[in-house]
Amino acid sequence: MSLYVEGLSKELPSNLYGMAQFQEVMRQQLESSMHVELEKLISTAKGPDAEVSKKDFEGFQKIFHRFLQVKGPSVEWPKINRPPEDSIQPYDKIKVKGIPDNIADSLNKLVVVKLNGGLGTSMGCKGPKSLISVRNENTFLDLTVQQIEHLNKTYNADVPLVLMNSFNTDEDTKKILQKYTHHRVKIHTFNQSRYPRINKESLLPVATDMGMTGENADVWYPPGHGDIYASFYNSGLLEQLIAEGKEYIFVSNIDNLGATVDLCILNHLVSQPNGKRCEFIMEVTDKTRADVKGGTLIQYDGKLRLLEIAQVPKAHVDEFKSVTKFKIFNTNNLWISLSAIQRLQEQNDMDMEIIVNPKTIDGGLNVIQLETAVGAAIKCFDNALGINVPRSRFLPVKTTSDLLLVMSNLYSLEAGSLTMSERREFPTTPHVKLGSSFTKVQEYISRFESIPDMLELDHLTVSGDVTFGKHVSLKGTVIIIANHGDRIDIPAGSMLENKIVSGNLRILDH
Repeated sequence: MSLYVEGLSKELPSNLYGMAQFQEVMRQQLESSMHVELEKLISTAKGPDAEVSKKDFEGFQKIFHRFLQVKGPSVEWPKINRPPEDSIQPYDKIKVKGIPDNIADSLNKLVVVKLNGGLGTSMGCKGPKSLISVRNENTFLDLTVQQIEHLNKTYNADVPLVLMNSFNTDEDTKKILQKYTHHRVKIHTFNQSRYPRINKESLLPVATDMGMTGENADVWYPPGHGDIYASFYNSGLLEQLIAEGKEYIFVSNIDNLGATVDLCILNHLVSQPNGKRCEFIMEVTDKTRADVKGGTLIQYDGKLRLLEIAQVPKAHVDEFKSVTKFKIFNTNNLWISLSAIQRLQEQNDMDMEIIVNPKTIDGGLNVIQLETAVGAAIKCFDNALGINVPRSRFLPVKTTSDLLLVMSNLYSLEAGSLTMSERREFPTTPHVKLGSSFTKVQEYISRFESIPDMLELDHLTVSGDVTFGKHVSLKGTVIIIANHGDRIDIPAGSMLENKIVSGNLRILDH
C-alpha cells in the first residue's frame, strides 16, 4: 500500500522547539549522508551512463529533500471544495462544437506520449507489458502505432509517437520498434529516471554500485509516471519537439485501449484565446463501485487539484469513496502544453505530492521508493480543466479478466481502435472475474478454445479448473465454480444463460 509522505509526521507543538532543532540537524545529516552515498555510486558508472545517472540523482536528491522536509497531512480536509461548475466540462458540450476543416493544423501541433515503463509480470509475461498480444495477434504497441498512422494518413498530418520507457522496458522495446520503420509514424523514445531504493531504517541506498545485475538486480526503480516532466525535459526531446512546432502532448497509459486521440478535445484545446490558453486537461469519467479508490479532482487553495486515496485522512476515507460526493475519477488521459512543462521545469516550479511506496526485496529487506504521479502536477498549470468523458475512453487491461473483454465480440477493431459493438444493447461493460487459474496469459489462453460470445453477458465469475470449448455463448449472469480437485469443461457450442455451474464436468476424447 502506498502512503503520501505528508502523512508520515505531525506538526510539532511550539514547546518542543528543541526537538524541532534536533530533527533539523538529523535531516541535514541524512541529506549529507545521502549525497556521499550517491557520489560513491556515481563513481562506479562508466562512459555516457555517468552523465545520465548524475541527472537522475539530482532529481532523486530533490525528492528526498522534500520527503525529509514536508510535515503534516498533504490536505486539510475542511479546505477541500468541489470544483467550480465550469472547471469540469461535460464532453458533450465540447463535442457539439464539431471538428473544423483545418483540424490537420491542430494535429500537426500534437505529440502522442504513451507511458511504457511497466512489465507484464502481473499477467505472467516477461518483458514490456506493451508487447502482450491483446487482439488478433496485435500488441498494445501495434494498436497504438495503427491508431496514429490512421490519423496521419486520413488528415495528411504528422503526429509523432513518443514512448516513455523505463530501464526495465527500454532494450526490448527498441528491438521491436524496427518493425514499424515503414509505417507513417515517427517514433521517439526517452527513458524514465532510475532511482535507488532506500533502506527503510537507514534511509540510505541499498545499491553498492551502478550495476543492475546480481546483487543489484532489485535495488533500482522507475519513480512513477510523475517523472515524465523531468525525464522528458532532461532527454532533450521536449526542446526538439517544441522547435519542430509541437505545442501539446496527449499522455496516457499504453494499456488503456480507450485512450485514442480525440479530435474534439484537441480542437477545444487549441481554440482557446491566447490569454486563457489551457495548459492542462485531465480526462475524468463517472465513478462506479469498481472505481472508488481512483483519484478525483477537487478545488483546493483556488486551484484544481488531484486528490488520491493515499492523501486522505483515515477518518474521511469512506467519504472519499462515496460516489455521491466525489462523482468522477482520473482516467490518466492528459493533454499538456509543452511550453508550460518547459517553463515549470526551468523555474523548478513542478510540485507533486510524494508517494512513499514500501517494498520488500529478495532477502527480506524492507525498502521504500519515492514516487510521484503525472496527474498530481495539474495544480501547477494555468487554466487547468477537467473534461468528463464517456466511460469508453477508459478501457485499461490490467488483468486477464480485462483481456477477455477486449478479445471478445463485445468490441470491434478498426484502425487500431476498439469500439463497443453496435450489436450490444447496453453500453455498459460486463463484470468479469476470472479466478487464479486464469491469472497468467499463457494459462488463460490454454483454457479457451475460442473466446465465447459475450454480447448479452452481464456478469461472469469463473473459479477453479475450468475450460471452454469452441463457440460457447454466455448471457446474463453466469457463475462457474470447480471445487478443488474437480474440473469443469464447458462443451463446444454450449449456451449458458443465467446459470450457475458447479461440481465436476469432464469431456474426454475417445
